[in-house]
Amino acid sequence: MAFLISFFYLACVVYVLGEQQSEVSENSENITRILDRLLDGYDNRLRPGFGGPVTEVKTDIYVTSFGPVSDVEMEYTMDVFFRQTWVDERLKFDGSIEILRINNVMVSKIWTPDTFFRNGKKSIAHNMTTPNKLFRIMQNGTVLYTMRLTINAECPMRLMNFPMDGHACPLKFGSYAYPRSEIIYTWKKGPMHSVEVPPESSSLLQYDLIGQTVTSEILKSNTGEYIVMTVYFHLQRKMGYFMIQAYIPCIMTVILSQVSFWINKESVPARTVFGITTVLTMTTLSISARHSLPKVSYATAMDWFIAVCFAFVFSALIEFAAVNYFTNLETQKAMTKKARAAALKAETAAADGEIVSQQSDSSCNVKKRINSVVSRGDPLEENDIPYALPQPQFLQQGSAIPSNPNAITGTSKIDKYARIFFPLSFGAFNLVYWVVYLSKDTMEMDFHTSHS
Repeated sequence: MAFLISFFYLACVVYVLGEQQSEVSENSENITRILDRLLDGYDNRLRPGFGGPVTEVKTDIYVTSFGPVSDVEMEYTMDVFFRQTWVDERLKFDGSIEILRINNVMVSKIWTPDTFFRNGKKSIAHNMTTPNKLFRIMQNGTVLYTMRLTINAECPMRLMNFPMDGHACPLKFGSYAYPRSEIIYTWKKGPMHSVEVPPESSSLLQYDLIGQTVTSEILKSNTGEYIVMTVYFHLQRKMGYFMIQAYIPCIMTVILSQVSFWINKESVPARTVFGITTVLTMTTLSISARHSLPKVSYATAMDWFIAVCFAFVFSALIEFAAVNYFTNLETQKAMTKKARAAALKAETAAADGEIVSQQSDSSCNVKKRINSVVSRGDPLEENDIPYALPQPQFLQQGSAIPSNPNAITGTSKIDKYARIFFPLSFGAFNLVYWVVYLSKDTMEMDFHTSHS
């Protein structure tokens, strides 16, 4: 009895497997017949509806990786799934299968749109391990064609607001040979959802991808009018790197240059070192700030900031030169005045010397007379005393010149005014600079289209 049951069970299994195998074989034969029938008399050189209605190609894009963005080359790179859908009446079929999922070999036998990227510098279709293409045909003749591409596209940038700038990097595509009288492009999911950029797909260091917008336009050229589809990826630059590498060092250098106003004006070497060092530091900062930028002919926002900081530092050096010049001028005036007084005194002393020489022959008699008057206790008369010779001038120990109580020392008036004017001016400049650039809309839009 058990043997009969086992035999019956094995017979059922063999029957079911045979039915499944026959069904699979039948389906394969049906698909093969469908494909043979579809390709019978099919000419892939002619677009669908050739000579009749316009072929509509619906597109959508899924971004798998966005970045990097190069400011020097003004370009960006991204990895996308580029999808195109159109209806080809010649590919309609009947049967139990609703969708024919075909590999990339079939693509070369079917008409496909001649889509190209107008602002693309270099585009790569991935072929590892096999060509990354998806091809499907529906019963009503609708064709879905998907490719995985790495696109290197041009991104025109106007860097006048750098590094507080934003850019709208375009991706423009359309038909290369078919004008809009034969092929038109539309967005499959509408303007809002036809381009998908997941948050994890962005790999940008200096930018934030804040969104994207889509447009379509008509391009007129010598060969006809073409539909151009455009996606704008809106990028806003991050300022952290530039604050650390440029702005904060410039501000600190300007503050350091203004410290010299508090140093005594007689300390010429110290103030000279302050001025020259800060000027050279600003020069180095201005050169290094330009390394990561293209050689544009206009000034950026950072260039204006560095230029004003350099002007403040250089003005501090000029201020000390003015202080030193006027201090020396006042010193020379004082020395000239003193020299004139000394000359006048010398002339007076010379006149006194002549009187003494004239009376030298009677000096002995005068001395005798004075001694006799003193011995008698009589008061001396004015005519009895000769003119006194000038007393010798003693120098201070360790000094090469006599002590000058009238020497010009202390703080210069220019330094006093500079201590107030320079910090207030620099603070006002920073206030205006940051308010203006942080409050304005710095997103640059580019609507320029190239003509074929």
